[in-house]
Amino acid sequence: MSVYEIGLRLQGKSVLVVGGGSIAGRRVPRLLAAGARVLLVAPEATTTLSDYAAAGEIQWEAREWRSGDGDDAWFVLAATDSPEVNAAVAAEAEARRTWCVRADDAAASDAWTLAQTEFDGISVAVSASGDPRRAASVRDAIAAGLRTGDIDAPRSRHARPAGVALVGAGPGDADLITLRGLELLRQAEVVVSDRLAPQELLDMLGEDVEIVDAAKLPYGRHTTQEQINAVMVERALEGKFVVRLKGGDGFVFGRGAEELDACLEAGVPVEVVPGLSSSIAGPAAAGIPVTERGVVHDFTVATGHVPPGPQSKVNWAALGAGNGTVVLLMAVKNRAAIAAALIEGGRSPQTPVRIVENATTKNQTVRNCALADLGVTEAHHPSVIVIGDVAGRAREL
Repeated sequence: MSVYEIGLRLQGKSVLVVGGGSIAGRRVPRLLAAGARVLLVAPEATTTLSDYAAAGEIQWEAREWRSGDGDDAWFVLAATDSPEVNAAVAAEAEARRTWCVRADDAAASDAWTLAQTEFDGISVAVSASGDPRRAASVRDAIAAGLRTGDIDAPRSRHARPAGVALVGAGPGDADLITLRGLELLRQAEVVVSDRLAPQELLDMLGEDVEIVDAAKLPYGRHTTQEQINAVMVERALEGKFVVRLKGGDGFVFGRGAEELDACLEAGVPVEVVPGLSSSIAGPAAAGIPVTERGVVHDFTVATGHVPPGPQSKVNWAALGAGNGTVVLLMAVKNRAAIAAALIEGGRSPQTPVRIVENATTKNQTVRNCALADLGVTEAHHPSVIVIGDVAGRAREL
């Protein structure tokens, strides 16, 4: 069995989907992404499909299929649980010379939905003579190769993005960068990276990529934010595509707003790619949920780089009086003063605390203590400090 592979441009065109089960639930998002106007005909539909209908993204007629439903369709998907209904839908589509995919029987289908993946503007669809499992396996291998760079797919110079991308690289493990962040990083001509960004990501860059070390060492020599802003803007105005690569999420105590403003003020196009913040990912990597049903219903993320006192904008008294989880970033140096302020505000000295160092990496370390002992418990940068009842519910991952 062989097919003639072709891409359908369905923007603004009508597509009939018959059946509201899991197969339709997987296919409809791709149809919508292609710009199709989807009519769903099914007595019942999955929650996802019903949500699409409620939002007006698809039209859903909650009934059985009737002859004539596909009169205006350019493409039809027959995905019911009944082979007889699927056969009837396909037969009517063929009589009208409309391509139809039968989800239940590849051999009887005039069209196939191929195993597909997208990355960095590349769409790959795989067929394997009617063997969907084999096609999916090859598709997955291609997708992995594109993401790791084992399959080289360089863009032409004029096809690269313009300006600056502010990319959050995640909490430490290089695999936790988002797909969008990875796409943009692979296209960069200049990368301005800080010390908390996974360094393995830099190893995959070409030799022609300029890497600017914007390392900021805690309480030591560092590049000023003004210097970082200037480098990004200057390189972008030279016509180069710049990626500002930061650990965690650049908008969570990462001064991303200042970098965004610098680009906008200079008229440089800028894209923000959120990253997985260590404030949530760090505890999660140690088996600590920042909220848990029946235990705690709120959490606060606070920076500890300024100790409690007139210079701090954190209401430590309110955090001490509350019952929610407190997650501290950049608090190693001032942890003793912070613990004292929370206890003074009302937190029990025996409140459980967990210190997660180098979260999500091979060097991850977790230490336990009570709030009263936080100041004398060993801790090193970078650490996420979790204070509250959830920190006392030990789980080993």
